[in-house]
Amino acid sequence: MKESGFNVQEIELIINHAFQEDIGSGDITTNNIVPENTSATASMTAKADGIVAGLDIAEMVFRKLDANLKWNPKIKDGDRVSKGDVILEIKGTFRALLTGERLALNLLQRMSGIATETAKYVAKAKGTKVKILDTRKTVPGLRTFDKYAVKMGGGTNHRIGLYDMVMIKDNHIKIAGSITSAVEQVRKAIPSDIKVEVETTNLDEVKEAVTAGADIIMLDNMSNELMKEAVDFINGKALIEASGNMNLERIAGVSKTGVDFISIGALTHSVIALDISQNIIL
Repeated sequence: MKESGFNVQEIELIINHAFQEDIGSGDITTNNIVPENTSATASMTAKADGIVAGLDIAEMVFRKLDANLKWNPKIKDGDRVSKGDVILEIKGTFRALLTGERLALNLLQRMSGIATETAKYVAKAKGTKVKILDTRKTVPGLRTFDKYAVKMGGGTNHRIGLYDMVMIKDNHIKIAGSITSAVEQVRKAIPSDIKVEVETTNLDEVKEAVTAGADIIMLDNMSNELMKEAVDFINGKALIEASGNMNLERIAGVSKTGVDFISIGALTHSVIALDISQNIIL
């Protein structure tokens, strides 16, 4: 998990909460059928093509149930797999393998689905300077995992939350009275190293955001033609993010307008999990 920048304590909090939700006072099926000290081997297999993410997290799930299990991954996070590929093998107590299976798969499948979808968008922007960004449209409590998965798919993380970057949107502008006023207010209150991004919907707003000194200008729900005009006007005075109604069909065209980033909520808010199965080998 070194690449993610996330700490183990944070991950453990998430896993502990998930255990309480799923296991509660105990796995009453497994614990009353499987002898306590029985060992077994399990394998996880990809049932579809995709990019795998979340192996370390899946391991942490099982190790909380069996600290001595043997974990043998066949690939690493960010690797591409084909249907039928064995992803990993685990040897441990039979109880741990059964009790941890659903939680480990839920996390691994979701994260791998995000990585797989992200890789599709990254491929569409290939050959341009564009970086594919995620958004805050993540499952509450799982943002750490969702954003890590985006990175494993070749994407780039946008702001983590409301605290690490300024994002001035239409409602902020309404309250402040103008883009200029909104930028001035936040500049007075925040450290100089925090970036300020402004959402714009037309060229007049773009021009005002440039004059106000925005670090990043979001072009929201603009046509490709209007984005190209905005890019030409900004002319390197700020970084440029395209956003709104982005899908795979639009990425190649938007990338050619000269924007620096394309943000896509669908990477995390509409996840199709990568199909992965676990099988026990007695």
